[in-house]
Amino acid sequence: MIYIVDNISNYLIYLFIIYFGFKLSPRRNKLFLGASVVIMLVAGVFNAYFDTNSPIIYIFWSVFSISLFFEESLGHLMILSVALMYFTGIVDTFSVMLIQIVLIGGGDADTDITWWMEPAYLLSFLVYLLVYLKLLKKNEVYLNDIEAKYKFALLVQGSIFQMFYNLVFSFFNENHATYGWDAYAVFFISIAGAIYSIFLTLSLAIKNVLSNRQNRELHSFMYMQKQQYDYQLQQSVAIRRFKHDLINHIGVLRELMKQKKTEEAKEYIDIIWNIQDDFDLKIHTGDSFLDVIINYYLYLAVKENIQFVVSGKLNEKLHLEMFDITTLMGNILQNAIEAAAKAAVPKIRVELVENKKEFFIVVSNSVVEKINTKKDFFMTSKKDKANHGFGLKNIVATVEKYHGEYYMESIVENGEALFKVSIAIPREKRYENMYRRR
Repeated sequence: MIYIVDNISNYLIYLFIIYFGFKLSPRRNKLFLGASVVIMLVAGVFNAYFDTNSPIIYIFWSVFSISLFFEESLGHLMILSVALMYFTGIVDTFSVMLIQIVLIGGGDADTDITWWMEPAYLLSFLVYLLVYLKLLKKNEVYLNDIEAKYKFALLVQGSIFQMFYNLVFSFFNENHATYGWDAYAVFFISIAGAIYSIFLTLSLAIKNVLSNRQNRELHSFMYMQKQQYDYQLQQSVAIRRFKHDLINHIGVLRELMKQKKTEEAKEYIDIIWNIQDDFDLKIHTGDSFLDVIINYYLYLAVKENIQFVVSGKLNEKLHLEMFDITTLMGNILQNAIEAAAKAAVPKIRVELVENKKEFFIVVSNSVVEKINTKKDFFMTSKKDKANHGFGLKNIVATVEKYHGEYYMESIVENGEALFKVSIAIPREKRYENMYRRR
């Protein structure tokens, strides 16, 4: 029975680490999920029947049960399962040593206690849970985000500690009567230090991920700023050219009027007016900086043959910083254009509403198909997932900075799939009052 319990304990730990640590999704086919559980239980029954804990059986059921449970390439799952077996085996070794020191009395081989593995598994699970809560979930960084060199370093570091403690523990076990509890207390503290050093290595890896993420976000912001600057520069050059030729246009009109060619003069005025109209901002929101951003994306939408409509107007300027307006609206509209361009009927709608307490910005865009916002909310469809997928997170972070609220949903309107982003941001006075109360 103890072998079956051991298998179940290991199995649940593997599922926890892969699902919460690596964010892999379980298979939808229940037949595969059932087969995963059956293989694990059959291996436990086999071990119990023959009273053995064969490493080959352990490797077999671990690899196959993980490969059947999760949706991922078989090669990646096999490598992941082997690495997990190795690393969890290291942590289990530390946990077993701690349990034997505290509960059994310093690794006494003559003890008849056989249940020490169960509390050891529980102790190991608490370590993984602490890593998840204090490092991964807190920083929104997961094990699949960490560079391979840090994962390898964790395995090597753990291996060195395990070899050292195996030798020391074996020596203590053989010379149990020679040493008092002070020696085992030092051994206890050193194992705790080994686990803590693994935490430090993982923390360093996470800081590296956060630093790279911040650099990519800054690069993305600078890229958006450069694109908007290039657009404004292009408009400025066109205006200078028009002004340069204006005297010639006036001369032509003067000559036409001299010759009393009124109709020709009217037509020429219309031509000049239409040229001048191209230089003006087509959309006026009530915020000059927001005008620049929205008109830039209108320009991109026209190039992509995307219908771009803006309704509503703000009566006063937004109190958001320039960086935050660019981050917020730049990411929303960039994502909207990328998604709408793939739809059968590409269109984007921006709605601006305000009341006494809040500003509302609602952006809807057509998509190829309805999105599962609960599952795919922060997922990117781009192949380079390490360098993309931050747009929506940056939107959320900006809204939360100003104590606003957001709601994102995928809907079907008039038979068309749309993705809709709704944002409410308190007015400046209300925002300041909320900040003071905090």
